[in-house]
Amino acid sequence: MLQGVIRRESDSLLTVHPLKLRAAPSQVVIRPFHLGWQSTNSSNSRSNRLVSDVLSLDDVQVESEYRAILSDFSERHWQTERTFDKRYAEVAQSVTLPADLSLTRQRLIGAYFCHEYSYSAAALMNPSVVPHPDQSGLSDGAIRFVMSLRAVGEGHISSVAFREGIVEPDGSFELWPQPNVATSADMPQGLVCPPDTVCIARHPESTLSGTVIFPITEQQRGGLEDLRLVHFDHGDGDFEWIGTYTAYSGSSIRSELLRTRDFRDFSLGPIRGRAGRNKGMALFPQKLGGSYYMLGRQDGKNLYLLSSRSLDEWDDDGQLLLEPKFPWEFIQLGNCGSPILTEHGWLVLTHGVGAMRKYSIGAILLDRDMPSKVLARSSRPILSAKDSDRDGYVPNVVYTCGAMAVGETLFMPYGISDSAIGFATVPIAELIASLD
Repeated sequence: MLQGVIRRESDSLLTVHPLKLRAAPSQVVIRPFHLGWQSTNSSNSRSNRLVSDVLSLDDVQVESEYRAILSDFSERHWQTERTFDKRYAEVAQSVTLPADLSLTRQRLIGAYFCHEYSYSAAALMNPSVVPHPDQSGLSDGAIRFVMSLRAVGEGHISSVAFREGIVEPDGSFELWPQPNVATSADMPQGLVCPPDTVCIARHPESTLSGTVIFPITEQQRGGLEDLRLVHFDHGDGDFEWIGTYTAYSGSSIRSELLRTRDFRDFSLGPIRGRAGRNKGMALFPQKLGGSYYMLGRQDGKNLYLLSSRSLDEWDDDGQLLLEPKFPWEFIQLGNCGSPILTEHGWLVLTHGVGAMRKYSIGAILLDRDMPSKVLARSSRPILSAKDSDRDGYVPNVVYTCGAMAVGETLFMPYGISDSAIGFATVPIAELIASLD
């Protein structure tokens, strides 16, 4: 396991751990390969011409080409031939194919319509963390966790990856090993979903740390960005993991919800209403007075409090909660994940953007029963990029999409200049005492 060892920064409240997770070109999955098709119903489409080329090969060539593909890729992926079978079946729905093709020729056609995709080759950033569904067999005070990551690959497409681990009350932690092969969550056949929602599942033999969620719908095709997970309490022992994220089409954005009860089956659906047109929304982990609450940056600069009677319908324009006040947040102010309930009130991590578009992390404290009331806020950042953390795909950025309370300690994974993931901890009481 990868371990985080405590090292307190002399000029900071935070304990910054030396462990960093970085973009990894070696992390690959098999994905459908699209040819920029014209209509697949046309006999002259690229897909039809490609299939014709494979059909023109004799049996010896087919066997030779397919053996070469397996030699190149079978050890780099999990259930490679099953993936080729599935892709062939998808191609057969739009391209007319002979009924008597050998299994090897079918799989060769499937292979031509696949490609190897490095899902985190460009960047790794903006994590959030929540308690794991399985909390069995732990020492006193330890919490098993699920961490989501925004992974960016070819074409600057963002997907959601996961890591699992255990964190102790003193802030030390271990990450479970990441498997050598990864698989993408897929849409199971026959599953009925609500309107405008897609339902996906990870393979039953795949670990969560080896699972990636890729864009599925047209609205998502540019990427799934900045998932903010929260362990939501519906009451009476009914819990659900819910994440808000930005679905980017390549030209427009929309906030959407990821929902799961076990991190095996997931639903992805839109946040309807005016508020859903914005990004960076963070859900409170429980209802307050019969309503759902979220934090958002509705005007691109200030922090707003929104409420709704429905989890997926947000027509509220919001109540202005906080405006930039200090130089490190003059350009914009927003949340860094869902509020965390403490004995003092709702602790909210924030991000501020200052001169030279430098991102820093701060915090605010909201009244427990009246979250529109700000009790205290950071006058100075609790974390800013410095030294080697300033360098990366997007320099001078530290950013998190959600931390987690572990006893009296706040455990915070965070993105470093859109290129790596770092880890920090801080005593919650000390953090709150530092607020003005």
